[in-house]
Amino acid sequence: QVQVVESGGGLVQPGGSLRLSCAASGSIFSINAMGWYRQAPGKQRELVATIISGGRPNYADSVKGRFTISRDNAKNTAYLQMDSLKPEDTAVYYCNVQYNIRSYWGQGTQVTVSS
Repeated sequence: QVQVVESGGGLVQPGGSLRLSCAASGSIFSINAMGWYRQAPGKQRELVATIISGGRPNYADSVKGRFTISRDNAKNTAYLQMDSLKPEDTAVYYCNVQYNIRSYWGQGTQVTVSS
């Protein structure tokens, strides 16, 4: 079993920055992929960014050039650096971990971009 915990959300003004963290724990040997998704009120959950082991990051067009995903394999942790935040980035951000053909989700962390 894999547990996934996100942290780092909060309230920020437009143009500001936040850094989200996602820590995976449990009986883990090697995580295949980690990613960030978000869900705004009244909308479907959408992909923000993903990164596979040894691969290049993948970003949604709406966040390219503003968000950066990274991971620390030794710590089974992924990060999402979010810069130049916009009000439309407001959502609950979820971390997803792909491990051993199964998918695990965290409980989500709220990001609110507002003046």
